[in-house]
Amino acid sequence: MSQHKPKNGKAANPLHKPWTKTDKAAANKPNRNTTTAKPQAAKAVKSVHEDEIKVYSQNTCRVLFQQRPDSVIRLYVSEKMAPKFSDVMKYLAATKKAYHIVDEAELEKVSASTHHGGVVMLVKRKPVQSLANYLQQKGRKKDCLLALDSVSNAHNLGAITRSCAHFGVGGIIMKQPELLQSAAALRTAEGGGEFVDGLSCDNLPLALQLCKEAGYTLITTSSHGGTSLYQSELPAKVVIVFGEEMFGVSKNVAKSADIALQIPGSGKVESLNVSVAASLILGEWYRQQL
Repeated sequence: MSQHKPKNGKAANPLHKPWTKTDKAAANKPNRNTTTAKPQAAKAVKSVHEDEIKVYSQNTCRVLFQQRPDSVIRLYVSEKMAPKFSDVMKYLAATKKAYHIVDEAELEKVSASTHHGGVVMLVKRKPVQSLANYLQQKGRKKDCLLALDSVSNAHNLGAITRSCAHFGVGGIIMKQPELLQSAAALRTAEGGGEFVDGLSCDNLPLALQLCKEAGYTLITTSSHGGTSLYQSELPAKVVIVFGEEMFGVSKNVAKSADIALQIPGSGKVESLNVSVAASLILGEWYRQQL
């Protein structure tokens, strides 16, 4: 297993605390490439720059490294998980970036979560693209986008992102697309966040109008009306709009829809979780486009 060594050539203690400074000179001149950091409270360790985020869990970290290794700033990994990330440690050492082999307690402090899965990465945030810029890119004869109206639960966002990646969705339109890059959302997405763009907009009804002008058909869902999903012909270019579970899409958004779909079922429950509904509709759109 590769070990990251400090400049003095001595091997770092594999279980040393990543925020313990052993080099007094470096303490006066912080360097991101060192394997240690100035003594500080755990709360301070959790803070990152605005363009940086922490991601955790094996699949999320693995896919992120495969897709954009240059964005990885630092790695924290348990001794048990370290062999599975030996290639990442070797890469970081070669590029003069730090990695730390730490115990479970340290990982929980660094990630601020018990669901870290033995590995945490500090990475550069994936850039957010504006919807207007996305629509200016020509040549899409077949495309599916999602638009989320007040959906903010991290686990729902992660599950939706995972389904979007599976069914080849180009992007998710939101007022706050940065929510897609929360650690909890990315963990739930299981690496899917690397393949789906967050598309920013200031005004969702206006954004949907821009989509219509670009040739997209707008689709909404309703538990009380609409055409059965399995009796509907879904166009090749669509924007599927989902609202917050309790209230659904807002009236202004609903007015702009071209198609209202209903997912048929037993009627024993009023509606499906938004991430489940998204998966079913995306799956049917994908099937019809094959």
